[in-house]
Formats: sequence, C-alpha cells, structure tokens
Amino acid sequence: MVKIGVLGLQGAIREHIRSVEASGAEGIVIKYKEQLDEIDGLILPGGESTTMRRLIDKYDFLDALKNFGQQGKPIFGTCAGLILLATDIVGQDHAHLALVDMKVERNAFGRQRESFEAAINIKGVAEDYEAVFIRAPYIAEVGPEVDVLATHNDKIVAAQQGHYLCSAFHPELTDDHRLTEYFVKMVER
Repeated sequence: MVKIGVLGLQGAIREHIRSVEASGAEGIVIKYKEQLDEIDGLILPGGESTTMRRLIDKYDFLDALKNFGQQGKPIFGTCAGLILLATDIVGQDHAHLALVDMKVERNAFGRQRESFEAAINIKGVAEDYEAVFIRAPYIAEVGPEVDVLATHNDKIVAAQQGHYLCSAFHPELTDDHRLTEYFVKMVER
C-alpha cells in the first residue's frame, strides 16, 4: 500500500487524510521534514499560501519539499498548494516551491463570500466532478510541459506537469474521491 503524506502545517488536513484512505492508500500527516523519507507522495492542502509559506520557513521545510519533488516523487497541490507549486505568482516577486511551470492568480474568483461549487470536466478523471472553490486561485498561464486538465469559465483550474498535479478547488471537501484516486494511481506508477 502506498503512503501519501499531507503537509500538516495548515489547511484541511483531516479531510485529505480521509480522502486518501477512501482511495486505498495510507494517509500520514507530515509535521516534520524527516517524515518525507517515509512517504511515496505528498499533498499540499489548501489554506492561506502566505501563512503556509511562513510555516514552511519556520519549520525548515522549503528545501526538503523541493528535493522531494525533484527526486520524482508525486506532489498534489490543492488551492493554496497550487500557489505553492507555481513558478510565477501574479503580484509577487518570488515564487515558493517553483516546481510547476505556471503563472497563478491568487483569490482569483473573489473572497470567501464568493465561494461556490461548480460541475466541471476533469480530463482523464471525471466528466461530472462537483468542485468546491473557496477563495480559489486560477492558473493564468502554463508552460509547454503542463497539461491542462480542467477549466471553469475559461480559467484553468486543474493541471498536471509530469509527477505534479494541482487543482484550484478542494477535492477533499466532497465525498467524490476520483481526483484523489487519480493522484494515488500516479503515486503507484
């Protein structure tokens, strides 16, 4: 059974663990960088990207997370996790992990009160996926190696670059585990 870690600094950690376990993998909350050696894949959950970056720095996770991805281990970033993976963030001088060749726009669909759900098609995953968007970013541009998996209102909301997967929405907040299952299969491969 593959072991999927969920970065346990901030965000919907328990919900991701529940989704990972419903998808047939073992879920592990990652609180220390040394735990990265114990897992096969990693989820960077939603939350607030600036706060998450402060916590990543405080607990000395930055290089360990970059190395994890550069070793070819799969990483799935959801919402704020997507922002952490991007090489370019609109309105910011510096990216965080800079592992996926994309430019992202933070809070692109509006503030908390503008949160919404929408049925979307996710290439290779689902044609009727109910996606939950909460202060969601979107992907403004992608590089040539990035495969667009889903759009909403002509905005890119899910993508994959090799062993990196990202979504602007929160797959852990529904009982539809198909996107998490897709990530588990990526890790198994």
